[in-house]
Amino acid sequence: MLYDEIKKANVQAMKDKDSVARSFYSVVLNKIMLENIKKREKGEEVNDSDIANILQKTIKELEEEKENYKKVNHTEEVKNIETQIELAKKYLPKQLTKEEIKDIINSLEDKSIPSVMKHFKANYNGKCDMREVQEVLKSL
Repeated sequence: MLYDEIKKANVQAMKDKDSVARSFYSVVLNKIMLENIKKREKGEEVNDSDIANILQKTIKELEEEKENYKKVNHTEEVKNIETQIELAKKYLPKQLTKEEIKDIINSLEDKSIPSVMKHFKANYNGKCDMREVQEVLKSL
């Protein structure tokens, strides 16, 4: 499971005294634990697609943070954040390309926005950016 891989990487980062990786893994593990608490209330368990969603959200947050550091010319922090983004991408499943998304949408009978979004959320959760799916759908 993805959670176990991230925990092992966190331990390795501690052993290597890698503070950049360590801080990234700590944040992600905390987010996973919070998600796990929410899921338990509903009687569910956190799965790999939930963790992939957490990683995608974390990447978006890091991208925003990186842009803010670029504005104030803080190059060391920008490098650290880029390293953290690469660490996060390592755990994400291969993302669908726009062409693959287009092919999937074309194969569906009902091409209405709610129907397509529901299909992608159910079948491709964590494997594509939902915003990208919406853009491709609108371009058809």
